[in-house]
Amino acid sequence: MSIIKKNTREKTEERENLFLSPLASKSSNTKGRKRQEEPCTLRTEYQRDRDRILHSKAFRRLKHKTQVFFAPYDDHFRTRMTHTLEVSQIARTLARALDLNEDLTEAIALGHDLGHTPFGHSGERVLNELMPSGYRHNEQSVRVVEFIEDLNLTAETIDGILNHSYECTPNTLEGQVVRISDKIAYINHDIQDAIRANIIHNDDIPKESADYFSTSNRIRLTRLLNNIVENSYGKDKILMSEECFEQFIKLRKWMFENVYNNPQAKKAEDKAQNVIKQLFEFYYAELRSMYKNSDEKEVMQTVCDYVSGMTDRYVLIKYEENFMPSPLIQKNHDEFLYKLARMNGLK
Repeated sequence: MSIIKKNTREKTEERENLFLSPLASKSSNTKGRKRQEEPCTLRTEYQRDRDRILHSKAFRRLKHKTQVFFAPYDDHFRTRMTHTLEVSQIARTLARALDLNEDLTEAIALGHDLGHTPFGHSGERVLNELMPSGYRHNEQSVRVVEFIEDLNLTAETIDGILNHSYECTPNTLEGQVVRISDKIAYINHDIQDAIRANIIHNDDIPKESADYFSTSNRIRLTRLLNNIVENSYGKDKILMSEECFEQFIKLRKWMFENVYNNPQAKKAEDKAQNVIKQLFEFYYAELRSMYKNSDEKEVMQTVCDYVSGMTDRYVLIKYEENFMPSPLIQKNHDEFLYKLARMNGLK
């Protein structure tokens, strides 16, 4: 009697088919990749997507990109990377509770903001004005994984990344989980950051919202997730109750009025947008002079890809390099450091 030994991936796929919801996205049923690849013996297709995103250069750069507050000196403010990790944590909790595919959910969550610009949505707005066809970070995120880094992800992961924005609807429940987790994450952590920045105080949160959700981020988050699980389990849509959704939208609207559009929070926005605009125009002129026969659209897209991928600090370095006067001696080679080393007898 022959015994067929299954590899790790096959055993994981078998567990998915046995234990996940009939509505979940099963790794063995993926629509696949644009370029077919040999299956991995250890990881499912969605696990491979997650790993490719996690190891990408675009993901590493998220640690130096703005979430809401520009270049804070306080290391406890969120960055685009910590936001992404919080979205992933919330989404995985929901996916697990709803018997959905946690690996696909995590892959989408980790990749959803790869196309974000330096200086957050301020940077996105200025690129949207500069690009003839506009700029949307969700579409750029797909461009990053499909073209710039060519990760060859599955169709389900790409769909979730593309459709995570507010006005979109992903084709998988896992994508819908990430979409709602993104909103929950930024509302909750932006309240904390705004309080840390002294833009608002806990007592400023509307009483109706405080009574319904609490002023505690932990309790608010728990109530939101419990409500989603109660109203979504076994259903083909990810939903909150009508009352919870109404309260959440009211809180989101209050955040836009009092935090996201607050003059104190926005005071550096014009400067940030001017930096991106000038750099965009500088690189555009440079490429136009070097590649005279190139299509206008291709030149614009190349500049957009480059500038949008920059971190906050790198865009400032490039701005200084190209627009600020430079000293005659470009680099201090730390001669005094080496003199001290000799004086102290270092060998």
